[in-house]
Amino acid sequence: MNIDIIGRKEEQAELREYAKSKRPEFVVIYGRRRVGKTFLVRQTFHNEFDFSFTGIASATMSEQLEGFSAALRKYGKIDHDVPKNWFEAFDMLTHLIEQSTSKKKVIFLDEMPWMDTKKSKFVSALEHFWNGWASGRSDILLIACGSATSWMTNKLFLNKGGLYNRVTQQILLEQFTLAECREYFERASMRVSDYDILESYMIFGGIPYYLSLMNKKLSIAQNVDKLCFGANPKLRNEYDSLYQSVFAKPERYIEVVTVLSSKRTKGLSRDDIVKQVSFPDGGNLSKILRELEQSGFIRKYPPFDGNKKGALYQLCDFFTLFFLKYMQTGKNNDPHYWSASRETSSSRAWKGYAFEQVCLAHIPQIKRTLSIAGVISNISAWRSKSSTPGAQIDLLIDRNDGVINMCEMKYSKYEYTLTKEDKDDFERKERVLRLETKTKKAIHRTLVTPYGIKDNSYAPIVQSVIDADGLFS
Repeated sequence: MNIDIIGRKEEQAELREYAKSKRPEFVVIYGRRRVGKTFLVRQTFHNEFDFSFTGIASATMSEQLEGFSAALRKYGKIDHDVPKNWFEAFDMLTHLIEQSTSKKKVIFLDEMPWMDTKKSKFVSALEHFWNGWASGRSDILLIACGSATSWMTNKLFLNKGGLYNRVTQQILLEQFTLAECREYFERASMRVSDYDILESYMIFGGIPYYLSLMNKKLSIAQNVDKLCFGANPKLRNEYDSLYQSVFAKPERYIEVVTVLSSKRTKGLSRDDIVKQVSFPDGGNLSKILRELEQSGFIRKYPPFDGNKKGALYQLCDFFTLFFLKYMQTGKNNDPHYWSASRETSSSRAWKGYAFEQVCLAHIPQIKRTLSIAGVISNISAWRSKSSTPGAQIDLLIDRNDGVINMCEMKYSKYEYTLTKEDKDDFERKERVLRLETKTKKAIHRTLVTPYGIKDNSYAPIVQSVIDADGLFS
């Protein structure tokens, strides 16, 4: 069982503990599509299951049941009729598992949301299976996976019926960190610099599937060209399939994402979004925002003052950001587009925002580098209520030791040179922050930039600098 995979050490340890548990375990693993949920489970258990079935995308109920029946035959090595419904299917599964001699009987149901087709009563049958049989046995480990995080949340975690409070364990699988991406490239024998890895992260995030598509004989820029541009790039249809696989009716979700992409540098409040979408305000928007957040496409920042209405929403999925900026129109179809344009002024402006998102995805690393990993702190964004003088801070680390880290993220290919304009900007933001929030805490100016700062007369205006080594920690 000791499979050495990149990252996921904590998640593997958890799964192994659940396999040793002396009680029935219903484990739900969720996270963004392509993040490696299936790989984690299969590698941890070395594909040794008492039963395993993967839901079929866009299939009918009868097609799902035929696939389930084939899996039953594979594990039971017996012939039987295809079940007529999910109640009958789970009854057959019960008889199969009862024949197992395994100490802990591991049942793996992958892409569970796809099994729940319209009027199939899949969830009711699952409730009956767990409550009527599995929950009464200490030797059952049921693992459910799914990329449709909203379905997993609403049907399993927040279920108000027979599955209420039945999930015993939850694992949210996150994307790789920069350090884990570096390890991935090393294992794949790709000779790349940390700068290359940082650029890759700005485009693909830490999604293992996208990294797996890269050719070690090519540079990062050449791989981006091959995967995203030219006549027939591998990721041409990824954006549509990504949202269609997660949301049953993705049109409004995509509209919200598109609105957020047009205001990359600021983020938007709920009221801002309402003004820009085509559909009317109401609970549906709240549901869409909640599910986009649960699925890892957007980030919700609580405001510094704790006012819920002041929360800001930002688009944080790296591939979505890149697609909407460079791939959506189809105009950039030159097979060498990225190699030729990655250092243009337009691309550098985009990298500035993308780098901010990389930093916001590595707040634990930032806190560790600041030596405050053990200090209780609240993470927030802040936007001035006044248009004059106005100010926005994308990352505030409000610590319970009497300090606030006011973080600025500056992307640069070289050492960053602080200027009088930077000094004035820091002072203005600090002044407006104090004026509007009435905070009495010490404010530490923190600069995050890949190659650190050049020593000059303005360098002392910041209390701390975090470079790529800190982000890769």
